Order: sequence, then structure tokens, then C-alpha cells
Amino acid sequence: MKKNNLSSKVLVVIPAYNEAANIAEVIHSINQEFPHFDIVVVNDASEDDTGEIASQTKLAEVIHLPFNLGIGGCVQTGFKYAFQHQYDIALQFDGDGQHLIREIKTILSPIYDGSADCVIGSRFVQDDESFRPASIRMLGIRLIRSVSYVIIRQYITDQTSGFRAYNKHTIEFLANTYPDHYPEPELIVILGINKFRIKEVFTQMRERQGGISSIPLWKGPYYIIRVILAMLMASLRTKKIHKY
Repeated sequence: MKKNNLSSKVLVVIPAYNEAANIAEVIHSINQEFPHFDIVVVNDASEDDTGEIASQTKLAEVIHLPFNLGIGGCVQTGFKYAFQHQYDIALQFDGDGQHLIREIKTILSPIYDGSADCVIGSRFVQDDESFRPASIRMLGIRLIRSVSYVIIRQYITDQTSGFRAYNKHTIEFLANTYPDHYPEPELIVILGINKFRIKEVFTQMRERQGGISSIPLWKGPYYIIRVILAMLMASLRTKKIHKY
């Protein structure tokens, strides 16, 4: 039985590493627009004051990881928290200020109406003048999306988007099954081969509001190769669930 918007228990998962410049504004903005949502910040052993600043807002539960796990372990910690506290929906929202608060409604809509298990906010679903990555990153994105299509036979335009929503069934699955090193593209493959319903919606993206990217431009070719290898390995895994 589907729950309506007000009765759904929603958790916003914010993975954060060295986001002291952005984290307070992100938390306050989400709380102001969606005061009925809970927020958990997973502080991935930041070297700056990210964790302390997040705690000082008194608007979010803050999990301080004892050492740096990387984005995969960081987000999975948020899913474990969501599963343990029986949330209906988990919304992944990066702490760097690139996502727009007003588009949370857009990304949650297919979850609310039951048409998707996972919803990805994509910059590329339609032409737009908002922030686009550098050309070498766009080349990588095109390669990764092509490999993904070959594996799961679904065209996902924004493989690296960190703006995603998941329903309760998917939360349970990902609490115990989440890739470590290059999670966003690999996760699409894992969900696809396990027959989860993945949907993209158009969302805008702006440049980082502070801090630096965890993947410098000069590491782009290395990152692309590693991601593609991880996706191919994920496609060889035995299916872990039987869909309802």
C-alpha cells in the first residue's frame, strides 16, 4: 500500500567530506523547505570543521566516521541508518551545494506515486544552460553511460549524479549491498541486474559553492577506466534478491 507524501517517513542522507564551507547552508535550506524531513550527515572523517558545523545547526543527526571510508562507505552508512530507523524514503543529497533544494519535490515524485524504486536527478535529460562538467569529464560520462546501457539495457544519462531518491524496498537492499569505490555508476548496474525500476528526472546543477572536488580533473582518465572495470565486475555478480 502506497503512503501519501505527509505520511511517508523521509530521511535526507548527506555524505560530507571537507564541506565546512557549504554544510550549514545545505542543512538549513533543506530544513526550511522540508521541516518534516529528517536529516543525517555522515561526516567521512573530514579534516576541517564539517562535523562540528553540522552538529551546531541542531537540525541534523551527525554520524562521525572514525576514518575516511570514501563516498561508498559514507553513503552506505546513511542507508544502514535509514534501514535501522525504518524510513520509507531515503534521499541522497550532496553536501557541496550543487543541488537545488526546490528540486527535491521533483525527484521524490516518482517514489511517492510508486512508479520507481530509484530516481536519479539528471543534468542531461534535456538541454539546459546550467552547469556542465569539463570536456574530459563529459567524455567519461558518455563512455560510462554506454557501458551501462550494454549491461542493463536502460539508457541512464547521468551516471555520476549524487542526487537520488530510493524507496523502502531499495533502502533495505542497499543497506547491505552498496559498492565501495565508484558507487554511483556501479550502483546503477547492481540495481539494473536486480530488476529495480530506475527512473531519471531532469534537475539542474550548479558549480560547487565551496571546497574542492574529490576527483581532480587530472585523475579523469584513471577514474573512467576504474569505473568501467567496476561496472563490468558488478555485472558478473549473482543476483542477490528476488523482486517482489
